Amino acid sequence: MAKPNYFRENLVLFGALAANLGIAVAKFIAAGITGSSAMLSEGFHSVVDSLNQVLLLYGKHRSGKPPNRKHPFGYGRELYFWAFVVAILVFAVGAGLSFYEGLTHWRRPEPLRDPTVNYIVLGIAIILEGTSWTIALREFLAAKGDQGIWSEFRRSKDPSVFVVLFEDTAALAGLIVAAVGVWASHVFDAPRIDGMASMVIGGILAMVAALLAREAKSLLIGESADTELVGKIRDLVEAKDWVTGVNHVRTIHTSPREIFVAISADLEDHITIGEGEKFIEALETELRTEIPELSSIYVRPEAREDAARLTSD
Repeated sequence: MAKPNYFRENLVLFGALAANLGIAVAKFIAAGITGSSAMLSEGFHSVVDSLNQVLLLYGKHRSGKPPNRKHPFGYGRELYFWAFVVAILVFAVGAGLSFYEGLTHWRRPEPLRDPTVNYIVLGIAIILEGTSWTIALREFLAAKGDQGIWSEFRRSKDPSVFVVLFEDTAALAGLIVAAVGVWASHVFDAPRIDGMASMVIGGILAMVAALLAREAKSLLIGESADTELVGKIRDLVEAKDWVTGVNHVRTIHTSPREIFVAISADLEDHITIGEGEKFIEALETELRTEIPELSSIYVRPEAREDAARLTSD
């Protein structure tokens, strides 16, 4: 990753980190002054989000390391590992502490003191979180093309964008819940409502964590490239007059922008080994030119009847 572009490429993460650090401090101060359980839960939430951005930045830095003997395909998938850790943190720390704090406040309710500070902090937090959410959404929409938002989430191979987008969405939902909880607790003189709001925030975080964990797990196991890109590879290979048929094109993302491809192709019987080597070398050069994301290309000459088939999932 080029140094001049590092901040630009990670603008979503840096923006979210700056916003969450400031918000976390303000929320804890407000919780200490007013005794709001929902506000304390939101403070925990912001701390977890800040740690998550740090981990994703670390993961992106590590994923840029060049290949070596121990890791011949590079470290790109390390980003996927840290995205999975982030999902665990959101669930275990964010959701767990929020639900525990809400349950404690429900069982031993404390009268809510002057909520004015809470309203001020919540208003500032909504502005900051909304700004971070807007930046993340803009980056996400720029990458999705004609895909729907949910389809792009399932298709995306870059967790540094969709993790922040989902975290910020959960944060905005949590802020709304916290505001309603503080208001209802004060208006109806029912401190248990504040504890209930904290548990609802925990539930929101748990759902987001489950979605993130599912997608991060899929990326860790190894996801194929888009069907359009696979089709393009197949078309380029089939267009060669020395190829009688393409048995299969198998791809796997080794990082958000790097793809390993293994191609099994049936060649004309009259081609010699020397000619085949030259043809395949030229094909690999063309594939890298047409599709720069292909970091590793493996072409195997193989008779159609001998080629292994993939079972449908």
